[in-house]
Amino acid sequence: MKKIYFFITLAFVLLVFNITKINYDDLFSEDSKIALIGALACSCTILLMLILYVSKKIKDKQD
Repeated sequence: MKKIYFFITLAFVLLVFNITKINYDDLFSEDSKIALIGALACSCTILLMLILYVSKKIKDKQD
């Protein structure tokens, strides 16, 4: 479980970093595109880690 918390925290930190790199005046510039892709990837990672966490909790209840 500690690994899941670690990856969620790491993804959240990277999400915040990527959000700060977005240029809201020009969203389709090269740097903003990379930051948007990074933010989307971090969001997906957080979602997948939360799904994994819930599935492990369900598995532990069944055993």
